[in-house]
Amino acid sequence: MNKRAMKSYLLAAVLAVAGLTGVADSQTVQATASAKDYASHTAKAAIDFGVQKNYLWLDSKGNFYPNSQITQGQFIASLVAIRGLKEVAPVPELPAGHWAKGSYEKARKAGILAGVKVEPNRLLTKEETAALVYAAWKPIRGEKNPNLTNTGALITWGWMKPAPSGQPKFREDLPVTRGEAAEILRYLWKDKWQLEQGAKFADEFHKSLKVVNGKISGKVPKGDSDFMILVQFFTKQNELEGFINNQSFNIPLNNTSSFSFNVINNNDSTDAGIYLYTKLPSLEKTNNTRKFYKTKGTK
Repeated sequence: MNKRAMKSYLLAAVLAVAGLTGVADSQTVQATASAKDYASHTAKAAIDFGVQKNYLWLDSKGNFYPNSQITQGQFIASLVAIRGLKEVAPVPELPAGHWAKGSYEKARKAGILAGVKVEPNRLLTKEETAALVYAAWKPIRGEKNPNLTNTGALITWGWMKPAPSGQPKFREDLPVTRGEAAEILRYLWKDKWQLEQGAKFADEFHKSLKVVNGKISGKVPKGDSDFMILVQFFTKQNELEGFINNQSFNIPLNNTSSFSFNVINNNDSTDAGIYLYTKLPSLEKTNNTRKFYKTKGTK
C-alpha cells in the first residue's frame, strides 16, 4: 500500500471510530453544526443537502473531510438512508456492535451487497462506487447499459464526473472522495424523490379518469413549479392532442388508440413518470418510466 493510500486508510479508520460515518441507526452529529473544512469546497451544496436530509453526517466539530476517499461502509450507510430501508438480513462478517452492522444488514436484504465483499473500511474506486449505486437503484431505475462498465454507465447517466482532461473518460480505478460521493448521493436522493412525486401525480390522475357515453374524461393534476405534467392522446390516424397541468379533457373513445401520462422535471428535463394506457376502453395503465437502460421486453 502506498503512502497516500495508507494515510487515507488510517484516516478512514479514525473517522469510523469517531462516528463520522454516522449511520442512520446511531446517534448522528446535528445538522446545524457549522461547516468547517468544506465551507469553500465545490461540493459544499451537496454536503449541506445530505446533512439536511440525514444521509450524510459531520463530526462533532462540523467537519466532513471532503477530500478524503469514501469508504465502503460510509457509502453503504448513505445508500441505505436514502432508500429508507428497514428489513434486514444477517451479516455475520461484522461483529455485534460494529457501527455499520445495521446498515449492512439492510443493504444485504435489499440485494445491494450481491457479489460484494463486506469491507467497511475499504476505500472505494469509481467502479466500486458505481457498482453499489446500480445495485441500490436497480429496483428504482432498472438495469444499466450492459455495454458499459458501471463507471461508464454512471458517467453517461450524468451522476458521476468523468476522469480529468487528458485521461480516459471512464477510468474505473480512480478514487472517489467524500465530496464526490456527496454529489452522487444528491442525485440519488433527488431521483428517488422525483419518482415518488411522479407516482403520486399518476395516482391522482388515474382517480380522475371516467369512461361515460363513449368518452373518456379526467383532469391533469395541477402539480407544482418543479414539474410539467402532460397527457397525450393518440388518434387512430396518428394525430396527437395534449393537455398540461390543471387542464381537463373529454375525449371520444371511438377515434382514440391510446394515451400517455407524463411527468417531466422542469429543472433538468428528466422523466419523473411515464404511464401508458393502451388497452382502451380499459383504464389499465403500464409504468413505462425511463430506466437506466431498456432491453427488449422491459417496461
